[in-house]
Amino acid sequence: MGFIDENFLLQTRTAQQLYHEYAAGEPIFDYHCHLSPKDIADDRRFANLFEIWLEGDHYKWRAMRANGIDERYVTGDADANLKFLAWARTVPQTLRNPLYHWTHLELRRYFGVTDLLNENTAQQIWKMANLALTSSPDLSVHGILRKFGVALVCTTDDPNDTLEYHKKIAASNLETRVYPAFRPDAALRTNRAASWNLWVEALERSSNVSIGKLSDFLDALKKRHDYFHENGGRLSDHGLDYVYAEPCTEAEAAQLFNKARGGNDLDEQSFVKFASYMMLFFGRLDAQKGWTKQLHLGAMRNVNTRMMEKLGRDTGWDSIGDWPQMPSLARYLDQLEREDSLPKMVLYNLNPADNFALATMIGNFQDGRTPGKMQFGSGWWYLDQKEGIEWQLNALSNVGLLSRFVGMLTDSRSFMSFPRHEYFRRVLCNVLGSEMESGLLPNDEKLVGGMVRNICFRNAAQFFGMPTANTAAPVAVGEAK
Repeated sequence: MGFIDENFLLQTRTAQQLYHEYAAGEPIFDYHCHLSPKDIADDRRFANLFEIWLEGDHYKWRAMRANGIDERYVTGDADANLKFLAWARTVPQTLRNPLYHWTHLELRRYFGVTDLLNENTAQQIWKMANLALTSSPDLSVHGILRKFGVALVCTTDDPNDTLEYHKKIAASNLETRVYPAFRPDAALRTNRAASWNLWVEALERSSNVSIGKLSDFLDALKKRHDYFHENGGRLSDHGLDYVYAEPCTEAEAAQLFNKARGGNDLDEQSFVKFASYMMLFFGRLDAQKGWTKQLHLGAMRNVNTRMMEKLGRDTGWDSIGDWPQMPSLARYLDQLEREDSLPKMVLYNLNPADNFALATMIGNFQDGRTPGKMQFGSGWWYLDQKEGIEWQLNALSNVGLLSRFVGMLTDSRSFMSFPRHEYFRRVLCNVLGSEMESGLLPNDEKLVGGMVRNICFRNAAQFFGMPTANTAAPVAVGEAK
C-alpha cells in the first residue's frame, strides 16, 4: 500500500469497497467553517500557494514555531515564497502529526502533486501550484467549490455583519449554497466593558435600536437574528469555555447590564451570571425559529498573553482546556427543555476525556420526534485527526446512534481544506470495514454502506433543513442508492 494512494487509510478490502462505492461520491455539506464570504462573492483567485494555504493557518504556524522557525517567516513580514520555504523545511519534521497527511493530501487533490514536500522539492511545487492557481478554472473559489462537489457552506458571522456578501452570493449563479451562521460571542464579553460597549454601539447601528437598557439590548439582538433568518441563516454558534448556566433573574441581568453599559468590567461571577441569562435568551430565539444551535466547548484560548498581545487573537496560542463541563451543560439543557425551548443542537467537545460524558448527556434530551435532535459533533480542532475522529465515532457508537450522525465539517479559514471531508470519510469507512471483516458488524454492504452514505451527506441535508445545490433524500440504513 502506497502513501496517499487510492486506498489511503483504508486497511481492508471491505473498507475500500465502502469508501469507493458509498462515501467518495457524496457531495460535501460543510455546515461550519470560517471561510470569507467576500472571497466567495468575489470568486477570489489566489496569487500563490502561500495565500491559499499558509495565510491564517495556525496549525502550520504552531508546527513551524516548534521547528525553530523565526516568527518573521511564520506571521511576520517575510516574502511569501520565503514563508513557504520555511514551511517546506518543517514538513519532514511533522511525521505522525496529521499535518503530514493533510499537506500531501491537499497538494495531490488540488494540484496533482505526488512528490513529498521538502526543501528540495519546494520550489518546483511552488511554481507548479502558482501557475495552476492563476490559470486553472478549477482553482478560483467558485471552481474549487465545484471541483469538490460542495453543495452547501455555512460561514461564521457576527450579528452586526451586513451580510452584503451573502446577498451577492445568493444573487449570483454559484451552484453551491452559502448561508450565514449567527455567532454572538461578543454579546457576552461584559468582563471587558470597553470593547463590549464598542460592540453594543455597533449593534445599535446595525439594528437601528437605541440601547440604553437590557430590554433594548435583547430587542436589538432579536432584530439581527430575524435579519439572519431572512437571509437564509438557520444555525447559531457559540465558542465557550463551558456552558454558562448559573441562575440569573431578569432583574439581576438588568443590573449587570447597566453596570457594564456604564463602562465597568464585570467580575468573573457577575460575568458568568449575565452570560447565563443571555445563553437562555439565545436558546429561545433558536427554538422559536427552528434553528440549530452549535456549542464549541473547552478551548483554553490566548494562553501566551505576550504573543497574543503582539500578534492578535487566533494566531496559535490556544490549548485544550480542562473545565468541568457536564453539570452546567445539564442545567442549561434542562432549563430549555422545561420551557419546551430546546432547539436542535450540535455539541463539539475539545477535551477527549469528556467524550463519553457528553455523548451520554445528549441522550437525556433526545425528544422522540426529531431523529438525532441532539448531536455529538465531529472531532474538533485538535481532535479532527485520525485518532480523535475514531474516539468520537467510538463514543457516539457505544452510547448513541452513529447512524443518525451529521458527519464532518472543515471548521477552516482555508479554501484548501475540503479534503478534510475525504479524510474523515476514509477513517469512517476503515473503522466500519475492519469491524465487518472481523465479524463485529454483519457483512452486509448495503446495510453498512447506506449508513456511510447518510453520514457523509444525507443526514446533514435532512437535519439542518437548508436547500442545497445537490439535494439527495436521506435513505434508510441499508437502502440502495
